[in-house]
Amino acid sequence: MQFSSIPGLHDVKTMLTAAAKSNHIAHAQLFVGGAGALNLPMALAYAAYLHCENRGDDSCGVCPACSKNSKFIHPDTHFVFPLSNVKGDKDEERFKADIMKSWRAFLLEQPYGNLNDWTNYYGGEDKQALISREESREIIKTLSLKPFESANKVMIIWQPELMHPSAANGILKILEEPAPHTFFILVTNAADKLLPTIISRTQIVTVPLLQDDEVESYLTTHNVEAARAKKITPLAEGDLNYALKLTENEEDDNTKQFRDWMGQCWQKRYGLLVATAEQFHAKDKLSQKNLLAYSMLVMREALLFISGATAMNRSRGEELEFIGRFSKQMTVEKIEKSFTLINDASYHLERNGSAKMIFLDLSLKLAKIINP
Repeated sequence: MQFSSIPGLHDVKTMLTAAAKSNHIAHAQLFVGGAGALNLPMALAYAAYLHCENRGDDSCGVCPACSKNSKFIHPDTHFVFPLSNVKGDKDEERFKADIMKSWRAFLLEQPYGNLNDWTNYYGGEDKQALISREESREIIKTLSLKPFESANKVMIIWQPELMHPSAANGILKILEEPAPHTFFILVTNAADKLLPTIISRTQIVTVPLLQDDEVESYLTTHNVEAARAKKITPLAEGDLNYALKLTENEEDDNTKQFRDWMGQCWQKRYGLLVATAEQFHAKDKLSQKNLLAYSMLVMREALLFISGATAMNRSRGEELEFIGRFSKQMTVEKIEKSFTLINDASYHLERNGSAKMIFLDLSLKLAKIINP
């Protein structure tokens, strides 16, 4: 992966390449980003850059090192990532080879994927993924060897917050004093869950979420119709992985669904709310999450409208006109309570609660708030 294949994030790319050009690379870096940030792709591109034989402002993409990095098979780039307690081959070495093959295929097929995508990919659904205590010994063993081809060795640890405490403590010494030309890149979406002793040994590189225009531009240049890209972008909130999933889903008219749903809540048409909950239940999970994400977006947009900060509204055209009408029925207190309820509903839906019960319970509570 090259920096050029990652949309936006110009400042982060410039900082990383400048450090490499000046030979002032921190031996341990912590790439921090919220859920949906492209810190793993950034780590992969940086590893390729450190190995590249003809690098400039980016890795060249054509040298032997780049060719191997494009397939994630460079012998001097090593990966540690979470696994759930899947039933593997009795031959441990064969199982490791198979899971590494799956990991490389995952990176090729879903370069912006998250932890859920990864566990679904290798068949570890519904099980807690962890980095086992044995991994610290593997890391030390791996890094004790000299580089095979490159002048540098790179160890990428994805989701280090999921390391077993013994594993996390086991790498502290090598993290602080690695061998020359050995670089750790830890990639986290939850830095607050890391041991302070790990954070103190790393240089933090913050990878922000993408801007709306960066997400929209990426979608339109990847064959997504401009009008659809414009609708999807606010829902994604800078998460390119989520935006791409929305493009694969059948298009929903969330504005109409939300308007009808809120109308039923306002009029307290409880029979229709039961039927609406059943309709929402019949949707696939991504469409359900999409509707709740859109509902939270409308609440935020309505709050901006009420506050007079319409210049900050992300909605346009008919959608903005609807939000203007909707905001007249709302107050800051109503919006705050409604947003909390919708966010809680999204949480329960993510944890496989009954969609029908979640939406019906949400509808009844929203009816009381919107029209007390």
